[in-house]
Amino acid sequence: MKNIIIVLILVLLASSTTYSETIKKEDELEIFKNLRCLVCQGQSIAESNSDFAQTLKLVVKDKVDSGMSSEEIYEFLASKYGDWIVYKPRINLQNILLWVIPYIVLIFGGVVIYMMLKNRKNSKNN
Repeated sequence: MKNIIIVLILVLLASSTTYSETIKKEDELEIFKNLRCLVCQGQSIAESNSDFAQTLKLVVKDKVDSGMSSEEIYEFLASKYGDWIVYKPRINLQNILLWVIPYIVLIFGGVVIYMMLKNRKNSKNN
């Protein structure tokens, strides 16, 4: 009976370790997919086989193992290589116009179209 309990405890411990390792691997892969390889054009480091990508993968693995969150890793790498390294950069004062201009153009275009249709309707009524 004791042997069965010991075996069950060992199995549970082993499965919890592999579960946490699986979660770490998934987190690493998600980070790899969101980081741009600076050597390859348009590839993430998950897709790239360049020396830079391999080195960056090791850095990310070390940071994940040390307990850093994905946001902290993105901030660390952005401070070293610039915001361009992250596919989904955070909004800040330097890039706020890139996020806002499409909405401004859309609203302005809607107002212009509305005014043109209103003027056309008024000219047909006269």
